[in-house]
Amino acid sequence: MTNDPTARLLAVMAALRDPVSGCPWDREQDFASIAPYTVEEAYEVADAIMKNDPSALRAELGDLLFQVVYHARLAEERGWFTFADVATAITNKMIRRHPHVFGAAAPRNTTAQTTAWEAEKSRERASDGASGVLDGIATTLPALSRAHKLASRAARVGFDWPNPAAVLDKLDEEIAELRAELPGANPDRIEDELGDLFFVLVNLARKLDHTGDSALTRANTKFERRFRAVEHALAVQGRTPDQAGLDEMEDLWRQVKEAEG
Repeated sequence: MTNDPTARLLAVMAALRDPVSGCPWDREQDFASIAPYTVEEAYEVADAIMKNDPSALRAELGDLLFQVVYHARLAEERGWFTFADVATAITNKMIRRHPHVFGAAAPRNTTAQTTAWEAEKSRERASDGASGVLDGIATTLPALSRAHKLASRAARVGFDWPNPAAVLDKLDEEIAELRAELPGANPDRIEDELGDLFFVLVNLARKLDHTGDSALTRANTKFERRFRAVEHALAVQGRTPDQAGLDEMEDLWRQVKEAEG
């Protein structure tokens, strides 16, 4: 077997999918069955980055790369394209979207580059037959991420709140609408109003130059840290959370919060 890392990886993938001598599990897989693993590996890359763990990041990037190789192999078996085609396509795209680096001169500040990048993406979508402002946004994105992309795309053509204060006013309106639905407790209506509330919150984050995903991730981390501290405080007393009352846990929570400053 060759010593070239990429060629070795492709050879390993081909061997796993060999119809005679390959792995029975790998031979049974298709795009749909592998897709959840691809998404999972992307999240594990993000987790390694968040933990600032270079060793884990190297391993997780390898796992994600294997997912790309897996999908490319499935496509090659169907005569659609190869891994080399995938690499060539992304290389050409990056060159096309960075004319200030690989071609004609262009403004080098971040704002101008972002504008040029989005303009090139719009041209690419148009050449692919997309005509609507929202075309090309994957429906399988996590809901918060998709909401951010939908709103950002609409904002580019002027469909947007003028400032964060206006979004806060809309948030108050949506909270009132949700509150009004609570007495009737119609599940569909409540879910509809909850969705509107989440969508406005995502837009508030966007107007404040954040994302709903990043803000919620930070809140999750904070909640987990504080709740574990409450658990620890109870464990020192030889008890578990289910043995403590809500008032006691709230008191411990406030102590943890105050200690964090």
